Amino acid sequence: MTPVKLLIVDDLRENLIALEALIRQEDRIIHQARSGDEALALLLEHDFALAILDVQMPEMSGLELAAMMRGTEKTRRIPIIFVSAGAKELNYAFKGYETGAVDFLYKPLDPHAVRSKVSVFVEIHRQRQQLQEAQAELQRAIEMRDDFVSMVSHELRTPLNTLYLQTQLRRRVASGATLTPTQLNAMVERDEAQIRNMVRLIDDMLDVSRLRKGTLAIQPAAADLALLTRRVVEAYADQAASVGCPMELTAPASLPGIWDEFRIEQVVANLLTNAIRYGGGKPVQVKVEASGQEALVSVRDQGIGIAPQDQGRIFEQFERAVGKQVAPGLGLGLYITRQIVEAHGGRIELSSSPGEGSTFTVRLPRRSPAA
Repeated sequence: MTPVKLLIVDDLRENLIALEALIRQEDRIIHQARSGDEALALLLEHDFALAILDVQMPEMSGLELAAMMRGTEKTRRIPIIFVSAGAKELNYAFKGYETGAVDFLYKPLDPHAVRSKVSVFVEIHRQRQQLQEAQAELQRAIEMRDDFVSMVSHELRTPLNTLYLQTQLRRRVASGATLTPTQLNAMVERDEAQIRNMVRLIDDMLDVSRLRKGTLAIQPAAADLALLTRRVVEAYADQAASVGCPMELTAPASLPGIWDEFRIEQVVANLLTNAIRYGGGKPVQVKVEASGQEALVSVRDQGIGIAPQDQGRIFEQFERAVGKQVAPGLGLGLYITRQIVEAHGGRIELSSSPGEGSTFTVRLPRRSPAA
């Protein structure tokens, strides 16, 4: 629990010591001030849940200090309790309430009353903090929702526009235009690529939904990490070569284990996609190896790298920015990857620095926990 800060102001040190002894608790940090000027400096530096002010102080009275607090944005909402040794007929209480005080106490203080009143304001402050945190979280959720809708719209628009243009071309063919077999094959390949992109987007959104509900199915069975990695590398070889990122695979002939083969293929595919996307047109190295009771698969690119402050963030939902580059996609790949790996009892590690590329290493126990 975060400690709550309280301010007590009195020109007499013995009064401060006595008051602090009354209200001190483990979850409270108490600041003392012996003058109005000292109190103002503390008020500008800290966020206080309550200020307890002595009315009768030299140079600047508690009433004057309260008036200054109410005139400053940072301090105007801090509850104020006045303490006075003066007789009630001096009408300090009326003046205190005029300055916005929430309570007024007379010396000698009633210990029980003081503790009770302070506890009330500490609790109110905590509830206010919780409400502010909840509001901030709600606002972040709304912003994430809006960003998500915007990203989905943008990412789907590109393949749909391409398919639309392809449809117009087919209309021309139907009207008598001729295309060579090579052109027709290229058209079909473009269609397939755009359809795959849309299917991948939809699959990612469905996986995130399943993860949130705790229903992402992991079905471990006998599988071969070397074989499935080789299969994924071959599937992405043409795509990597087209952007100048040929892939180099180092793997044993076989590396058996108990995993969900479909999900682990998804992990390798996500890592390869990122490596190709950020690879900077340089080769991508993929390595599969055994290490004790673990099986490792690592993907290394030689691209832009990831700054230390971003290395945790990129595994969260909808995070895509790396340095100044924002790649296409929904920013779900690494989030889903980590969840799948952890569901297998494994972990994913990242080694990277700006300008020096990135290496993602997945460590999987050879025998995965039951789904």
